[in-house]
Amino acid sequence: MSHISDAKLIRAARIHTPGGRFQVDTIDRPHLMHPTDVLIDVKASGVVPNLRNVISNYGEHAYLTVPELPAIYGLDTAGVIAEIGSAVRDISVGDRVYLNPGRYCGTCHACRCGEPINCSAYTFQGYFGFGPESRRIYREYPYGGFSEFVTAPASGIIKLPDAISFEQASRFGYLGTAYSGLRKADIRAGRTVLISGASGTLGLGAVQIARAMGATKILCVARNPELLTRVKNLDPQRISIFSYGSGDLASWARQETDGLGVDAVLDAIGPGASHKITLDCIDSLRRGGKLVEIGAMMDPMPVNMHQLMCVQVSLIGSLWFSVAEGQELASMATAGTLDLSIFEHHRFKLEQVNEALEVAEKRAGGFVNVVIVQ
Repeated sequence: MSHISDAKLIRAARIHTPGGRFQVDTIDRPHLMHPTDVLIDVKASGVVPNLRNVISNYGEHAYLTVPELPAIYGLDTAGVIAEIGSAVRDISVGDRVYLNPGRYCGTCHACRCGEPINCSAYTFQGYFGFGPESRRIYREYPYGGFSEFVTAPASGIIKLPDAISFEQASRFGYLGTAYSGLRKADIRAGRTVLISGASGTLGLGAVQIARAMGATKILCVARNPELLTRVKNLDPQRISIFSYGSGDLASWARQETDGLGVDAVLDAIGPGASHKITLDCIDSLRRGGKLVEIGAMMDPMPVNMHQLMCVQVSLIGSLWFSVAEGQELASMATAGTLDLSIFEHHRFKLEQVNEALEVAEKRAGGFVNVVIVQ
């Protein structure tokens, strides 16, 4: 194995009690469990506004599979390769990388069919899993980004060009989720897309990516008029904005598309939002249009399936993104088609992680990027 660091102890911010505060501990330096693993010297890790809900998800109220306590969280990790396993190819010590945290078993039906995101053990390293089998994944990869070093399979690595800073890479979870959703919506030159929640952390990235993918018209919907104005100024020729609650959304969308309706909706509103917004978005679609859900709207929604059948509208759920899609994002940023300079990085040290989470929870809009830097 090749490596550049021989430190035996490292620091990590860990949760010791359900819903408790992070505590910076000194722990043993991670070692590679498999010859296909790598060790990453963490430089930046994004802070997810929903994190407090996850770290409180233990005991009788648990509905997610979370790592055993004490746990190291941190979903979006970027850094430098510090060590590689003996079977790793085309990744070298010193490479700048983003770690796609999606872990999977590799042998189940979905994995063997090339659909690892549909793995029954699918797990977000440093965050949560989607079923009991995630516990085995966490035993193999227990390190999240709020640690000085993390281990991971080389198959999860996205190489970063110098054009992408570690802080910008710590936003890749949101960017990749938006990109995968837009691809499922078949966004390309000549297409129109409505992005619901366009001023938020997830939606703003979707706006930038839709621009990079060549969308002809981008309809941006959110509640905050001031933030929406900032969004429109990114591309005044292609972007139109609508403050939800100021009128009839579907009528506005059809007016903006010469009465046709939009080709696709990317629904980026999160838990807590009313299903009425999503229903209005469905009504904004043209015949044969698609709504792709990426924001996890959880309000039960009455849907007239006969109506959807008659107009051939599709409702699609899209979870996360592949390593290939992440590498494509990096290429787009390198080429200059994807502009990541719009983010305002609020940097915090590892020992300030509790303060960083409080800032992220204020949800000040998608331009703000809260990140732990090391």
